[in-house]
Amino acid sequence: MENWLIRKIEKKDNPAVAQLIRDVFEELNIPKVGTAYADPYLDLMFEEYSKPKSVYFVVERNGKIIGSAGVAPLENEAETICELQKMYFLPEARGLGIGSKMMELCLQSAIDFGFKKCYLETMPFMHDAQKLYKKVGFEYICSPMGSTGHVSCPVWMLKELAKEE
Repeated sequence: MENWLIRKIEKKDNPAVAQLIRDVFEELNIPKVGTAYADPYLDLMFEEYSKPKSVYFVVERNGKIIGSAGVAPLENEAETICELQKMYFLPEARGLGIGSKMMELCLQSAIDFGFKKCYLETMPFMHDAQKLYKKVGFEYICSPMGSTGHVSCPVWMLKELAKEE
C-alpha cells in the first residue's frame, strides 16, 4: 500500500478539491447540470464545511489530493438527518480500500455530530460506489429527501446511524 493520509480539508486545498471533483465528472461523463458539479460552493469547500455539524475530508498521497468526501446537515430536512456529500476519488485512489476508510470516518463524524440518519444521492452507473454504500448499511429509498438541488441524481439511499431512543 502506498502512503496516503486522510485529513480534514484546509483552505489551501480548495482549488485541488474542486479540480478533483470536476475531473471525476469529466472522466465518468456525469451530467454537470443538477449535480454537485453545479454547486455554487464547489470552489469554496473549506468554507462550506466550516459550518456547524459539517466536516470534509481529503485523501492526500505524496502531496496530491486523490479523493474527498464529507458530511453536512441535509438541507430542508429534519435536523437529525445528514447527507454524505461529494465522495469522489481519482482512478489512482480506487480499489485500495480508501473509500471504505473514508466512509467509516464520515459516518463516525455524523454520529459524533448527533445525526440519526445519513442520506446520499448517486448516479445509476456508479456501481462500485453503490456496492460500498450497501456494504455499510445504506438502503435504497424511492424518492429524494431534502433540497440538494441535484435533480440529475436519480438514485437515493438512506442509512440508520443510531436506533431511535
